[in-house]
Amino acid sequence: MAVIPDWTLFVQMGNFILLIFLLNVILYKPIRQILIERKKKIQGYKEGIETLQQDASESQRTFQAKISEARGQGVQEKEALKQAGQEEEKRVVDEINRKAQAELEAVCAQIAKDAEDARRGLEKEIGIFSGTIAEKILGRAVS
Repeated sequence: MAVIPDWTLFVQMGNFILLIFLLNVILYKPIRQILIERKKKIQGYKEGIETLQQDASESQRTFQAKISEARGQGVQEKEALKQAGQEEEKRVVDEINRKAQAELEAVCAQIAKDAEDARRGLEKEIGIFSGTIAEKILGRAVS
């Protein structure tokens, strides 16, 4: 038995072409459009992520630079304060030493004055003391 093509073959081919056209319009094109939009959206998200990562990296570098700068300033200020403290300490110690030296000189001068006063007082009484000692040694009154 041989198959003889008749007019139904052309109807079947027309139905097939119409079905493909309708499926393309109703089903395939919207699905392809959704896939294209999804791909664009994913690409946009990827670009956004890359941009944010670059911004984050730049912010991190800026942050580290500012931290380093702040540490440097802190060290400089600490050294300046340390230097000022050492200078103040030296000034206070020098002032205390100067006052102590002045007080020591005043005390030495007072002691020398008191010693001189005592010597003068004893010189006035030396005659009396020498007479008393001579009397005690000789055992008689000295005139």
